[in-house]
Amino acid sequence: MALDFTAIDFETANGFRGSPCSVGLSKVRNGVVVEEASWLMRPPENHDHFEFHNTRIHGIRAEDVAGQPRFGELFPEIGAFIGGDILAAHNAAFDLGVIRSGLEVSGLAGPAYDYVCTVMLSRRCYSLVSNSLPYAAEEAGVPLVNHHDAAEDARACAGILVDIARRNDANSIAELYLSLGLSLPSQPAFDPAFGLSKATMSALAARTGSSFERTLDRTPGIAGGWSAWPEEGPNPLPNP
Repeated sequence: MALDFTAIDFETANGFRGSPCSVGLSKVRNGVVVEEASWLMRPPENHDHFEFHNTRIHGIRAEDVAGQPRFGELFPEIGAFIGGDILAAHNAAFDLGVIRSGLEVSGLAGPAYDYVCTVMLSRRCYSLVSNSLPYAAEEAGVPLVNHHDAAEDARACAGILVDIARRNDANSIAELYLSLGLSLPSQPAFDPAFGLSKATMSALAARTGSSFERTLDRTPGIAGGWSAWPEEGPNPLPNP
């Protein structure tokens, strides 16, 4: 199976997606995981507070990452591991949003990525009571013992995508999407100097107050302020 991609999973310190504290990656070649990597990290400065709800889910505390590099410092290694691969994630809008917002608040530009969302594919290809990662992993026959460990979640995501491709007799991501009548989504390259994502603007507005919101109309690349940004649509149902 000529099925090549990198699966990724982030855990965040708080409710802002640009606060990554852990990442796991699984590189797949010919439908087999051939290399894995994971890092703990400090979230970007001013977005590095740990909320109880997040820590309760993944068990990572501020003291666990105190000596680690910040996300912006670590991203060159993360990006080098990904290379030019298609990214796969379970709820890809979140994980791609972590990359974008995390880099934006770090003042860094980010590359373009084609990506696959295994939540969307599991909805389309499985019949489950829930499309959360544990249910989809069980359907795919992938072990998932320590959910919310970033490395294990990335490995499970990789296994789900390999299983879905196998069930659809697809030998590549391109063949899979062609067989399902879908177009491969992508996140374009970005530079925070020319505009910020809606999630990042919301977080900055919450941190700095209405004075920041009033500057949006005057910020290069953000013409029209809030009204210029389309609604992102509803999020998937939460994992019960």
